[in-house]
Amino acid sequence: MEANKENIKENNSKQIKPGNFIKELLSGSMVSEKIILKNLGYVSLITFLTALYIGNRFHAEKITREETKLLREVKDLRAESLSTSAALMYISKQSEVYSMVREKGLNLEEMKTPPYKLLVDKK
Repeated sequence: MEANKENIKENNSKQIKPGNFIKELLSGSMVSEKIILKNLGYVSLITFLTALYIGNRFHAEKITREETKLLREVKDLRAESLSTSAALMYISKQSEVYSMVREKGLNLEEMKTPPYKLLVDKK
């Protein structure tokens, strides 16, 4: 019976009281009692998953920033394409082409007769 009483006293002395938990945690006696060491695998898994989660978050933010940057670039290029297309449409008008030919001093004249096709008989 005395052996049982001694085991109960040892178990009671090893139990962590709520008021002493922080004191024992800061003093390092928890590590010496192997509470942390018994659960080292679990703590390592939680640490690894936390690091993986943080890395995944940074990667997702990087992809979102790149996507926003590319969408802005596409919007700018679309606007530039529209303005270039409008400028080319204006320059390619017959009256603009005629005035540009006169400005540059080329000896080209506007056709007075419409074009016609030459038909060749293949024998």
